[in-house]
Amino acid sequence: MNDTLGWGVIGTGGIAALQVQDLLTAGLRVAAVGSRSRERADAFAERFGIPGRHGSYQDLVEDPSVDVVYVATPHPMHAENALMAIAAGKHVLVEKSFTINAAEARTIVDAARTAGVFAMEAMWTRFLPSMVRIMELIRGGAIGEPRVLLADHNQYIPHSRAPRLHEPDLGGGAMLDLGVYPVSFASLVFGTPKTITSRGTLTDLGVDELAAMILEYESGAQSSLHTGFMTPGPNVASVIGSDGRIDIDAVWYTQTSFTRYDRDGHEQERYTETVEGRGMQYQALEVERCVRDGRLESAIMPLDESVSIMETMDTVRDQIGVVYPSER
Repeated sequence: MNDTLGWGVIGTGGIAALQVQDLLTAGLRVAAVGSRSRERADAFAERFGIPGRHGSYQDLVEDPSVDVVYVATPHPMHAENALMAIAAGKHVLVEKSFTINAAEARTIVDAARTAGVFAMEAMWTRFLPSMVRIMELIRGGAIGEPRVLLADHNQYIPHSRAPRLHEPDLGGGAMLDLGVYPVSFASLVFGTPKTITSRGTLTDLGVDELAAMILEYESGAQSSLHTGFMTPGPNVASVIGSDGRIDIDAVWYTQTSFTRYDRDGHEQERYTETVEGRGMQYQALEVERCVRDGRLESAIMPLDESVSIMETMDTVRDQIGVVYPSER
């Protein structure tokens, strides 16, 4: 291995491009890219100045210059691609949602732990400076006991913009692409829900177009979440506690501004810090810190929590009637 970790990327779509751009922004080393098409791999590599390019995922994971594999393929391929990388002895960062369902998530977790390699879900929001500060305030008691979380993630994404989102074979629907953000945020603040109540609207192809969720916890706290891909939403969130609240501005799951209020509605803190790029470099920096420290998972995005989040989304999909072809 080189002194610096070498990143390999499986997939050449839009999310892969965003992550690679932020890897380069942070000065990290992108060693290689793999695609099922050598032409796409070459084009992606040329775009970002990546030295290694491969016409198969297997060749990518076997590349000796690669230490960490970022899996950026559609959801139904996450488990297969991550397991391939783990079998080759590589650390993995797997794009969210971690997998199609909790059963697949467990296969990645078990394989990584058995192989002794690092694995993490790429829930980049958790590592942003804005979210780090929000959690510092919540855990430090700045709003008292958290009781309510409100979060919206609705976008207008018609078939012409993102066909994959509408296709059952590709893990389409709002939940896995968009709903994972509020579900993961609720998990970060409150943990695993005690009860889940969901309602949804499905497309003609059987994927979720809209989904509303109420998550309830042992403490009596509640999360009220909504997601959809055919309705433009405010994309804001709030955490309300016994002594105040935090209102997170649009787009709440990105590096953005927020305001903390006391119980009487008086402003106590206004946060407006910006970062370079989209902010996806922070999750990559966490991967590098963990690998260098010999840790096999992140305390910020633990593997068991990724499984729990998938279990929550499995329950939501079951309640609203979304079943993917691979699950039949």
